[in-house]
Amino acid sequence: MPVRTRTVTELMSAAGHEQVVFVAQHDVGLRAIIAIHSTALGPSLGGVRFWSYPNERAALADALALSEAMTLKASIAGLDQGGGKTVVFWDDPERPRSIELLHALGRAIDDLGGRYLAAEDVGATTADMDGLAEVTPWVTGVDEAAGGSGDPSPVTAWGVLHAMHAACAHLDGEREMRGRRVVVQGAGHVGAHLARLLVDAGAVVVVSDLFPSRASALASDLGVASVAADEALVTPCDILSPNALGGVLDAETIASLRCRAVVGAANNQLGGVGADRLLAERDVLFVPDFVASGGGIINLAQEFTGYDRAQALDRAARIEATTARVLAEAEAQGVTPQVAALELARARVHAAGDHRWQPGDPAAWTDGAPLTRLRPNP
Repeated sequence: MPVRTRTVTELMSAAGHEQVVFVAQHDVGLRAIIAIHSTALGPSLGGVRFWSYPNERAALADALALSEAMTLKASIAGLDQGGGKTVVFWDDPERPRSIELLHALGRAIDDLGGRYLAAEDVGATTADMDGLAEVTPWVTGVDEAAGGSGDPSPVTAWGVLHAMHAACAHLDGEREMRGRRVVVQGAGHVGAHLARLLVDAGAVVVVSDLFPSRASALASDLGVASVAADEALVTPCDILSPNALGGVLDAETIASLRCRAVVGAANNQLGGVGADRLLAERDVLFVPDFVASGGGIINLAQEFTGYDRAQALDRAARIEATTARVLAEAEAQGVTPQVAALELARARVHAAGDHRWQPGDPAAWTDGAPLTRLRPNP
């Protein structure tokens, strides 16, 4: 008998999603899905991803997985926020969006009344966030001149670097990166910033990207080596750092890894159930991506109380202590870091019970002030 395909609400129920909104406006070319995983700790926050999906089911699966990852990321970072995500069908992520499309998407976000706060993600730009902000206050990462924090990727990269410090300390008792060989997979926003930070820290860096020209340009700029996209996972190194799309660590690729640790910002790096155990069996230390990549959401959360880049960097640096705690818990319990991190993150969400944030509810990180103090309603 053929296997029955699960319905949308069955998929939502399986992972505890609260709401999924399908958005379309033909005259501006908009097709999108907004997924809210949880608002138990506060309004959901997550990026807008412009990507070329083969079909609607693939886009929905991405939105559901990414929004759940954002809940975990916010929780383990100690933020009073939940997880959400928007995915937009877009044939070429490099092609700019029209203001009409951004306004249409912004109105759909505005209809949610603050239960979902948009941010920048793969394929999106600060200019996209500025366009959304013209019709809704529920958007973060707008240009700094407009009172936002701009591109969150530098702070995301800063957090990943500190997660690497914790991984090195766990492996060798020494946190410093000098002399360590790191393969940075993905030369986009986060990957490029991370590569620069690593070079400054004295690491031996190798960069790779699906777009060879982008990798070679970054390598030339930094004076480091580059490898083809299909060689990144098998290049010998101390740390492999996935900073592009998820699902890169499956049974096949894990068997070919030649690294001691995996620490990167890409969401949902584990490609299948049991991938974390396969990494452990190969003696590869894995720092869960939702722990390592928390700098971005920490940065965006600062916008609601008056953005300060120095404070954002300081708080993102605490990812080192969080990572150390996860690795210590995993070792003490005899479980993988993924299992330990999931337990810690889910505990905060479960402690909030069945609460769902609604417009007008206070949020701890705003000191009870209305969220619209970020920007007046258009």
